[in-house]
Amino acid sequence: MRPAPASPRPFPWDAAMGAGFGLLRLSSDAFWRMTPRELAAAMSALLPPPPDRLARGDLEALMARFPDLSP
Repeated sequence: MRPAPASPRPFPWDAAMGAGFGLLRLSSDAFWRMTPRELAAAMSALLPPPPDRLARGDLEALMARFPDLSP
């Protein structure tokens, strides 16, 4: 039996509006005409880049150093 698929998370409207109105200083008209992709691109110019992903070898080293000891 397969587990039920995870339901999608709701769109983070509070964060999107906060970024659009607060950080980008968009008018309501400009904000609501943007696509989520356009908003993300505009925000990426103001936000620091996301951290690098953990490489598989680094993950394995951490797992070896801190093994899961759950029963």
